[in-house]
Order: sequence, then C-alpha cells, then structure tokens
Amino acid sequence: MKLVFAGTPEVAVPALDALIASDRHEVAAVVTRPDAPAGRGRRLVASPVAERAEEAGIEVLKPAKPRDEEFLARLREIGPDCCPVVAYGALLPKVALDIPAHGWVNLHFSLLPAWRGAAPVQHAVLAGDEITGASTFLIEQGLDSGPVYGTVTEEVRPTDTSGDLLTRLAFAGSGLLVATMDGIEDGSLKAVPQPADGVTLAPKLTVEDAQVDWAAPALRVDRVVRGCTPAPGAWTVFRGERLKIIQAAQVPDRTDLAPGELSAAKNNVYVGSGSHAVELLWVQPQGKKPMRGADWARGVRIASGERVGAGDVG
Repeated sequence: MKLVFAGTPEVAVPALDALIASDRHEVAAVVTRPDAPAGRGRRLVASPVAERAEEAGIEVLKPAKPRDEEFLARLREIGPDCCPVVAYGALLPKVALDIPAHGWVNLHFSLLPAWRGAAPVQHAVLAGDEITGASTFLIEQGLDSGPVYGTVTEEVRPTDTSGDLLTRLAFAGSGLLVATMDGIEDGSLKAVPQPADGVTLAPKLTVEDAQVDWAAPALRVDRVVRGCTPAPGAWTVFRGERLKIIQAAQVPDRTDLAPGELSAAKNNVYVGSGSHAVELLWVQPQGKKPMRGADWARGVRIASGERVGAGDVG
C-alpha cells in the first residue's frame, strides 16, 4: 500500500523505521507537528519523526492544523491507501479521516478499551497493571474508540518506569503496525469493535499529579515515582524548593519514620510514608543536576526530624 505516516516524538520512530523497511508498502510522506522551540536558546527544532523522514528522503508535511486546506489538498494529491499513526499529537478532522481508502490506523500503547487517552503507559504503571500492551485500531471521531485490528501484550516489570515500558512497547508495537498494514492490504484482517465494558481513561498527567503524597502507602509512592518518570517527573518540597525524585525503592523493614520524615545514613537516605519507608536513590534538587540521594542528603545536612513535603514551593 501507499502510506502516509503520522507521528511526532521519538517513540514513533521505530514504527516509521519498520514501515520504511517493509517491502510490501511505500511510505510516500510523513505528517508531523510543526517545528517547536527547544533547549536554552529556544530555537526551532524539527520533531524526531521529521528528522528521520528527511534522512530517508521522504516528503515531510508539517501543518499547523490537520484541517488546513493546503495540507488536505496535498494529502489528496498523494492519494494514500492508508495512514498509520503513532503519537501524532493533533486531532484529525473527519475531512482528513475520509481521504485514505483504508482510513487512519493508530498504534496506541494500551490494550484497548483500557487506558484511552494521551498517557496510557503512565496510567498503567500508576494503576499497578501487571500486563499492558499495544493495539492498532481504526481512528474514528471518538477518543481511541475505533474498532481494533490487533494487539500485542507486554509485562509490566516491578521496576519499570513509564519511559522503560514505553520504549519496549514502541518496538513491539512497530511489528504490530506493519503486520496490521499487511493484513489490511491482503484483506486478511478485519477490525473488531471494542467491548463496551472495561473502558478506562488516561488523560495527560499534570505537574500536580506528580507531587508525592507521603501519607500514602509506600507502594503508591513507588508507583507515582515510576509512572511519572521521565515526565512530568515526581517531586516533593524540601526547605521551600522543589526536589525531583528520579528513582526510589520501598524498604518494608523500616517502619519507624512518620510520613515525610527524613533519615540519612552514610550511604542511604530514607523517607517515611503511610506504610513503610522509601529510599531516595536518585534525586534532582531545583536548578541542579541529578545526583544520588545519599550525596544530596550529605550536602544539605538533614536535621533530626526534618521532613519533605511540608510547606509551599518558594
């Protein structure tokens, strides 16, 4: 089939690579979000998908909105059979959805109908799911509600951050997307409506969602840290400044600390929770680079009974 691939971030690149490598399909063009400011200089930078497409000599379309008439006209000129999508980042209007003969097929990183929305992997980690996966489905006007072509499953490991899990799903899902294109092309694959039961939503996480509640059990603290890593980044307050928590571990045999109470040893620093303690393995103080929790604790000289999570950010 002739394809126009839509995607923007790094997580979409493995699927684009897999489609480019397929000998059954032609990636005629790529649709991605416009260049965005990045870095200290805030200069405009092309998306990872745009960079990869340009390396491969593929035409890149960057509409401000997918309903822009110039973009729609070019899409009609190309005449794609199908438009595979991975994390494009913009809502597609019906006028665009109707152009390819086989529609737009999205690779979504959950086992639909679970975790419809922008942050399925983060919510799977936050919820403590043991199994997740990826689904390919035909895009409709609703939120991730279209009929499903296929799925692949992936175990959620006890130490997985959302970044770890998303990386594995990006590669597993790329094979699923190519297989879906193959099945659509030869007519062997039919989309099946999603069940009405089991629908859960996965809205984008906010910075507020990522604040650690030390009164919660250590299991919940662990999930928040892993689920919010790398973004938006779990955090707490220490001496009026934000302290990012990059990596933590539960310490079940340490139950002597009150919620938020700190305890520093030579090579470790612990925080009390609503159940047992949590060890801060890696942290990032405001305006500084990431560092080991024990190194941070030595530098700030924690006082007896001092806590994190108390007070407002200055």
